[in-house]
Amino acid sequence: MIKYLRRRLCVAAVGAVAAGAMVFGLSAPAAAQDDWPQRPIKLIVGFNAGGTTDVVARILAEDMSQSLGQSIIVENRPGAGSNIATEMAKRAKPDGYTLYMVAVTAAINQTLYENVDFDLKNDFEPVSLGVKVPNVLVVHPELPVNSVQELIDYAKEHPGTLNFASSGSGTSIHMAGELFKQLADIDVTHIPYSGSAPALTDLIGGQVDYAFDNMPSAWPHVTGNKLRALAVTTSERTDSAPDLPTMQESGFETFDVSSWFGILAPKGTPESITQRLNEAMHEAMEKPEIRKRLADLGAVPEFTSREEFADFLEFEVDNWGKVVVASGATVD
Repeated sequence: MIKYLRRRLCVAAVGAVAAGAMVFGLSAPAAAQDDWPQRPIKLIVGFNAGGTTDVVARILAEDMSQSLGQSIIVENRPGAGSNIATEMAKRAKPDGYTLYMVAVTAAINQTLYENVDFDLKNDFEPVSLGVKVPNVLVVHPELPVNSVQELIDYAKEHPGTLNFASSGSGTSIHMAGELFKQLADIDVTHIPYSGSAPALTDLIGGQVDYAFDNMPSAWPHVTGNKLRALAVTTSERTDSAPDLPTMQESGFETFDVSSWFGILAPKGTPESITQRLNEAMHEAMEKPEIRKRLADLGAVPEFTSREEFADFLEFEVDNWGKVVVASGATVD
């Protein structure tokens, strides 16, 4: 339910213009909120153009612009694993004209980095979760395994010899690998790369043995018989690969990992504005054409209320914090 801000009425003497007449009117802050938005809105993205975060942001921004009657302009501010963008969004004026496309990486970074100047739970106002993108466990075709359990058995039979690639230390892809390593109790080595593309190139070439990667990046190599898929990391099977089991079906009841994206506003942004943004996101994700565009990326729409997104963020920060600590990973 939309909560309306109280309108503060004030009595003002108009003076000579109104000859002492008294009028009632909205205070300036409330009036500004009622008229929002009056100019274009900036949506900050912490990664380069063309990546999954950027593409999702542009799909949502395009449709939400129509609903709000003002353009939403995506601004890419990559660097420090998205920390530059997160801190920039935190410092923005809380007037509804600066938003942040947050990704799972920010939740991981809060523990991974020793010195971060943000707290996702306390420095932002939640708008809504947007989409989730499944990760998939893939292996080099010559590795003699055809299931998750066979991979575990092989790793235990050859301790210290297997390695897994990731798109970089601290990414959700890396953390999925660390979580698997912990739960399966296997001795394997992490090999970080500067992105999914080089990691998958070396996996295809046989320089590494397996990897967790975003479905949109990895799946073309699976269908092209360059990689073998063993499982998806979400709690439910994906429409993109309905015959592929989940990690939970493969014996890990608590394994539910995905890349996710949502929208935050700086702390102090009026509730009437964040609620209107929430409704605009909901309208966008209900449209079949938007859902199809997201599905083509392997993304699953995940609309939430503002309160649900706040709870989700708290869980993700705390949960990934435990994984990071257990892995021993850290970045200065």
